[in-house]
Amino acid sequence: MKINELLPIGSVVRMLGGEKRLMIFGVKQSDESQGTSEEYDYIGVMYPEGNIGSEYQFLFNHEDIVEVFFRGFEDEERQNFLKQLSKAYDKK
Repeated sequence: MKINELLPIGSVVRMLGGEKRLMIFGVKQSDESQGTSEEYDYIGVMYPEGNIGSEYQFLFNHEDIVEVFFRGFEDEERQNFLKQLSKAYDKK
């Protein structure tokens, strides 16, 4: 997936097989807990509850999303962030 296709934070989505909606609060996150450093497109929390603890934070990829209920805030600052993120990934 291209960096500029990432949903903005604040987006509310439903994942494949999911019953609860999730709100995205981070992009391009790594899972260090298993010692593998596997990277995911997003980290989200249950909506409308929000962050109620790390055991209720979910890492997932864009292809796992089956429905977008709300698209988060986007502005020039986010566009600049995506450009910098894209440059960083191009160097990898």
